[in-house]
Amino acid sequence: MSVKKLSAEDPLKKIRTRPDWDTYFIDIVELVSRRSTCLRRAVGAALVRDKRILATGYNGAPSKLKHCLDIGCLREKLKVPSGERHELCRGLHAEQNAIIQAAFHGVSASGATLYCTNHPCVICAKMIINAGVTRIVIHDGYRDELAEKMLREAGIKVRQIG
Repeated sequence: MSVKKLSAEDPLKKIRTRPDWDTYFIDIVELVSRRSTCLRRAVGAALVRDKRILATGYNGAPSKLKHCLDIGCLREKLKVPSGERHELCRGLHAEQNAIIQAAFHGVSASGATLYCTNHPCVICAKMIINAGVTRIVIHDGYRDELAEKMLREAGIKVRQIG
């Protein structure tokens, strides 16, 4: 099988762009989000330090438990609005799962950047602060004013791209 190399004159080379690091990792968490088992919102996250992925996570039920995809969404049944009553959910958030996976495998999140498809909620923001994450890069916003305030107070910069 032969592989064609792109020449400087090749029109495909002009189209192809190499993403910066933030875009690269945001693209990866978009893919991670496709593993989500949440019926309301698919979210993906990754902890990254020194341009290396430490752990990833997506939102869904804890290991060995049935997923909302299989048994339905309690929050939908109870008509709970988005952003409220997080305790009425079987699932863990993507950010929580990334932090838990790092801890489970003995990897510190201290000094890491969290890449996430969405802005963290206040519960995740508190975990992110205590895990030692120093920076967050998100693709989409998610209005949680208390989360935004706490992250600012902790000195964690949040950058939205895309």
